[in-house]
Amino acid sequence: MTSMTLPVVSVSSLESYVQAVNAIPMLTPERELELGRKLKDQNDLTAAGDMVMSHLRLVVSVARNYMGYGLPQADLVQEGNIGLMKAVKRFDPERGVRLASFAIHWIKAEIHEYILRNWRLVKVATTKAQRKLFFNLRSMKASSATLSPKEVKQIAKTLNVKESDVVEMESRLQGSDIPLEPTVDDGEESYAPIAYLKDTGETPAEELERTQSENLRTAGLTAALEGLDERSRRIIRARWLNETNPMTLTELADEFGVSAERIRQIEAKAMQKMKVQLAEVR
Repeated sequence: MTSMTLPVVSVSSLESYVQAVNAIPMLTPERELELGRKLKDQNDLTAAGDMVMSHLRLVVSVARNYMGYGLPQADLVQEGNIGLMKAVKRFDPERGVRLASFAIHWIKAEIHEYILRNWRLVKVATTKAQRKLFFNLRSMKASSATLSPKEVKQIAKTLNVKESDVVEMESRLQGSDIPLEPTVDDGEESYAPIAYLKDTGETPAEELERTQSENLRTAGLTAALEGLDERSRRIIRARWLNETNPMTLTELADEFGVSAERIRQIEAKAMQKMKVQLAEVR
């Protein structure tokens, strides 16, 4: 299926596209069964192409039902075509179901996903119940007016969702998008959301630079410690890398059986050696 290409749907040629796909004859049940078996048994991509092409008019028909969301019809058709291709790939001709009936689900699913991704900057429907409401609430409302309590109750019962979900979705659908950038008519005293929605955190480049710097320091410290003898490494770790309970010179002197001054000398020598190695890493 990946090697098969569909005609590109552009806004300027949409009318011509619709005329072209409507001119492609639909498959007879016998021919559809034959092509379906070729695709399933032999992975015949030519058969898959014939099945897709003959059902492009179905996509156009389904896409017309979603024109109320302010999105280009050409884009809706293109997304529906992707759903059609997925349906053809999964079609089982032996189940006795026509491809058109089977494909509608996949066509609608792709169009739904496209609408939810693009209709609003912030998604208005994320759960299954919300999606059901999103695509049914408009058609079920008698007018553009706010739903009455009786209408809310009826819609909730019909769609098997909570009344609170109906009220919330209506509020989301009626809410308008707020432009992030100021408009031409805005006065000097007005502020668009972009003014106070700015991310004050690190940019990706700054975060990457910080992470790389931290990794470099960690790697350099590890390498510097590895360059010390065992006693010096133990002293540095106990004195400088033990944040919870660092040891004193006297405690380390007792551990190694030497004077505290000797521990201080070993520590100073080890620190100097590590500074040189860390400078080379940087």
